[in-house]
Amino acid sequence: MKKAILLASLLSAFSSYAQDEVAIKSQVADAINELRDFISIPNDALNPDDIDRNINWLKRKFGERGFNTAVLETENLPLFFAALPMNTQKPTVLIYMHLDGQSVDPTKWNQPDPYEVVLKAPEGDGFKTISWDELNDDINYDWRLFGRSTSDDKSPIVMLLNTIDLLKNEGTEMPFNVKVILDSEEEKSSKPLPKAVKEYRDLLEADFLMIVDGPVHASEKPTVVYGCRGITTLSLTTYGPIQPQHSGHYGNYAPNPGFQLAQLLATMKDTNGKVLIPGYYDGINIDEATLNILKSVPDSDEAIAEKLQFKTAEKVGSFYQEALQYPSLNIRGLESAWVGAKARTIVPESATAELDLRLVVESDGTRLKKLVKDHISKQGYKVLDHEPSKEERMQFDKIVYVKEGSVTDAFRTSMDNPYGVFLTKTMKETFGEDVIQIRTMGGTVPIAPFINELKIPAFIVPAVNPDNNQHSPNENVKIGQLAYGIKMFYGVLSTPME
Repeated sequence: MKKAILLASLLSAFSSYAQDEVAIKSQVADAINELRDFISIPNDALNPDDIDRNINWLKRKFGERGFNTAVLETENLPLFFAALPMNTQKPTVLIYMHLDGQSVDPTKWNQPDPYEVVLKAPEGDGFKTISWDELNDDINYDWRLFGRSTSDDKSPIVMLLNTIDLLKNEGTEMPFNVKVILDSEEEKSSKPLPKAVKEYRDLLEADFLMIVDGPVHASEKPTVVYGCRGITTLSLTTYGPIQPQHSGHYGNYAPNPGFQLAQLLATMKDTNGKVLIPGYYDGINIDEATLNILKSVPDSDEAIAEKLQFKTAEKVGSFYQEALQYPSLNIRGLESAWVGAKARTIVPESATAELDLRLVVESDGTRLKKLVKDHISKQGYKVLDHEPSKEERMQFDKIVYVKEGSVTDAFRTSMDNPYGVFLTKTMKETFGEDVIQIRTMGGTVPIAPFINELKIPAFIVPAVNPDNNQHSPNENVKIGQLAYGIKMFYGVLSTPME
């Protein structure tokens, strides 16, 4: 009798699971059609008309699901806000995503129009285009949708919309109030966001923030990220003769700005990649417990080196995740005169290095920029905040014009925060496997103003495949990730906190 009861229980659970999978697969079919429609609206943040058309689409789609919507004006492009009717007895989740996308160069894409989604199947080391007529009820989760913003960041928006449909179709009451804020300038560093968060603070109040952007871990396992690095930039320019000079006439005589810049940059890091500027890593202490958390992420340093094709990594950290816990000092571009087929026998008039400084919670971007400038001064350079005049060029042997970028702060939520515990527990139950927990990711998502102003814990819950080509030609999302995102949102929005 006990065996019969157990068997019946198992069959019931399996039947329920199977029904869930069938319901999700059916919802994925709707999501594909909705995503194709959404992608067909160009969303380049450099074009305000694009953003207006996307916001009109969002107003209609969120409105159909019962959301109240609002367009929040900023000093530049507007934000889109949506909220389901509120119940003061429930906690509130604020979900951040973005509706804008990177610009496109259609000539670099393997399809006629980056804003017209193409269906492709894996073939060898690449993909082959297949007809939409082949997309039947038995959807192949390994097939992919190619188009700008399919992964970054329109598919998560469509995942949420279709999760709401599924919850309503099943009559499931959500144990959370749901608010959504969609950024229209994320790909342009979200400059209006800090001021807008202050202005609309009451509207955006919530108990915790979910940022649904970016890819899951390279292992493709469920992932929760507790923080991200911030960023600031510096542009350094050194000077030689006022105009490029014939290297035969003035080589060995006119100072060469390329060598000056190279020598200056070489003083900033040692041969292992560690920053030599005093105080750059101040305040960072990684204890044993934190180190164990970092080591639990299933990265392979050997696989990363193989993929990127280098023999030895820098030694800022002893492994990849540890390296991300420190601020970086990166040369993102170098320029002086001409190279390649255009190279000329000249002494250049200037040389420029573009630096980006990735920030962690313990580091302050303004402070780090000052440390770099002070270091430059100590190397015997006159630091200017403008192009040098003739008088300044004649007065100082070595000049560096430093142009500073704005600062986007880092954020990091405690890994024992109750909402983080809830997210990881729910996702583990939803997907039946351990969740990868990342303390700090390497990139920057401009949501620090939410945390600083609203004083709420924040978590990045990525949903798309790691090989999605975001920001690049042939951006794509795996169809299976649409199912993943719907399951993730469904699990979170249907599970009450204990």
